[in-house]
Amino acid sequence: MAPPRWKSGDGRRRRLLLLLCCCLLAFPCHAQQITNTNTNISHRSDQGGIHSFVGTYGINYGRIADNLPPPEVVARLLKLAKIRNVKIYDAEHKVLDAFRGTGLNLVVAIPNEFLKDMAANPAKAMDWLNENVQPYYPSTRIVGITVGNEVLGGADTGLAEALVGAVLNVHDALRMLRLDAKIELSTPHSEAVFANSYPPSACVFKDDLMVYLRPLLDFFSKTGAPFYVNAYPFLAYMSDPSHIDINYALFKPNAGIVDPKTGLHYDNMFDAQLDAAYFALEAAGYSGMEVRVAETGWASAGDATEAGANMENAVTYDRNLRKRLFLRKGTPYRPDRVAKAYIFALFNEDLKPGPTSERHYGLFKPDGSVSINIGLKGLLPSSAPPHPLLPFKRVGAWGWIVQYSAALLPCTLFFLALGT
Repeated sequence: MAPPRWKSGDGRRRRLLLLLCCCLLAFPCHAQQITNTNTNISHRSDQGGIHSFVGTYGINYGRIADNLPPPEVVARLLKLAKIRNVKIYDAEHKVLDAFRGTGLNLVVAIPNEFLKDMAANPAKAMDWLNENVQPYYPSTRIVGITVGNEVLGGADTGLAEALVGAVLNVHDALRMLRLDAKIELSTPHSEAVFANSYPPSACVFKDDLMVYLRPLLDFFSKTGAPFYVNAYPFLAYMSDPSHIDINYALFKPNAGIVDPKTGLHYDNMFDAQLDAAYFALEAAGYSGMEVRVAETGWASAGDATEAGANMENAVTYDRNLRKRLFLRKGTPYRPDRVAKAYIFALFNEDLKPGPTSERHYGLFKPDGSVSINIGLKGLLPSSAPPHPLLPFKRVGAWGWIVQYSAALLPCTLFFLALGT
């Protein structure tokens, strides 16, 4: 039987149908690529479970202010800015509710004022978890709990004595709830725990703090938790601006320093501060422990006595830090340990006490617009100059158009050939 033949009047419809088929063949290729990419991401996430830190960049969401947007708006801002890792300084239920189902990784905190009670009474630790974790987990992705903040090195020795007991009791309660393998337990330290930090290889912990640090480090080495440190090149520079090159503190081109013991070269203070912590841990016998930065940032304004606190330096530091973290590389002494850091902070906090700088670390203003413009997208247009990387996002959109144009070109040529 002879195949059916097209009528001469159907030529235009035939050519249009062939063109439509070609278009449909072109577009699913990209859709399939997206599907495969998402599948791979989900697969990697499933393999490792809920990680306490995804990627290398996070942010501290402080709320000592009377003008901040509600937490549900903050969650939208964080997703718009593509920041996955978030750390707060308490366990505010409004935040926990607002973060439900968002996919944001949240670290909550047990404030210092609770530590003595938790150390003395294990039931207090369980009560805290039953009130602040159990009703929200896992729909709110609580991936970590910090027990206290900068406890060691302060004036309250009673609080320092309570820290270890509180950590152990919280861990026991997590284990009873079968959450100890899903929620990371840690405590952030200030640089006050170090006897010295320059050069990095000379850094050691203060002798009088080892009575508290030793059991903490023993415990965290068993659980696999990192050593969290609050590292601020801004504070180091401000303390000695006549002897510290501000370019070294800001990741700008400079001669750097060479550690006389190791011969390692440092071209920025952030890496040197990280390695100083690694050397201190090694000297104490914990060479396998990871160091992560719980806080770092640069003030965009300050008092006359606060050297370097201005918007230009804040933009430079936060922008260059973000670029450095996105390289996913280690430090000169620990090249295989990828640096990870929580930036301080999400917002300017107008009620924080202390010098002016304390109220001017925020990347965003309370209305959700950008304050320190490092290329993140805010809820409102920013009046600040655009970040140099922004044009590349527009180039990416043109690349999408070029991709489809290339896919359709053969179809178009085929269509033209049929018409001849």
